[in-house]
Amino acid sequence: MSRRRFLLLLTITTVALARSSAAMAQDLAIAAASDLQAVFPAVVAQFEKSSGHHVQVTYGSSGNFVAQIQNGAPFDLFFSADIDYAKRLESTGLAEPGSLYEYAVGKIVLWTRKDSGIDLTRGLAVLREDRVRKIAIANPQHAPYGRAAVAALKHDAVYDVIASKIVLGENISQTAQFVQSGNADVGIIALSLAMAPKAKEMGTYAEVPAGSYPPIAQAAAIVKASKNKTVARDFLAFMKRPDTIALMQSFGFTMAPQP
Repeated sequence: MSRRRFLLLLTITTVALARSSAAMAQDLAIAAASDLQAVFPAVVAQFEKSSGHHVQVTYGSSGNFVAQIQNGAPFDLFFSADIDYAKRLESTGLAEPGSLYEYAVGKIVLWTRKDSGIDLTRGLAVLREDRVRKIAIANPQHAPYGRAAVAALKHDAVYDVIASKIVLGENISQTAQFVQSGNADVGIIALSLAMAPKAKEMGTYAEVPAGSYPPIAQAAAIVKASKNKTVARDFLAFMKRPDTIALMQSFGFTMAPQP
């Protein structure tokens, strides 16, 4: 065999192997609620290591993701902070039948920087204080944690008093950033974000009693238009593993009871 022919065959074989490898290690595109931003990098890293598949995660508000998926956004999986959004995709035929999985229940907390001098042990009543000038919550129009915050404020008869102090984050992650940056004095954010290493280092939190707002039941679903449904199913199965559940719990999530 001539050297030229040998090199040609070697090139063809290399390209074929690369294409085969790329086909095996398909990318998985996930639309994930912002409250997962602290824990999901570790979850994804473990999945990638065990499966050989690459995962690309986009974080944002659950309501906005629904609109994007309805408009054809090329996501394979949707992790919503509100089970109703996932059910909406299912009821409109945009989710793979039978794929809905309630993966966790979230919690809200009051969070402030350690240097603020604000005593969060007083609960939501502390928001009435004059020193609390700006209060960050997620936009309740499309962020489930924002709706939970409003519900808790109204439950404790605080909302009408402090409504003028409220600043809205596009999602719960941006809401936390408002407080971290000093653009708000206190935020009502997801417990999972308050337990992130950076937030624990620079801030302090107090849980808002769960009885003061509706449960934040969170669910995932495979997008009907996904071309990577097998890998998407593998990721959902990975979420149900005991070690993954333990990781989620370490960031404050309560795991939803399964049938």
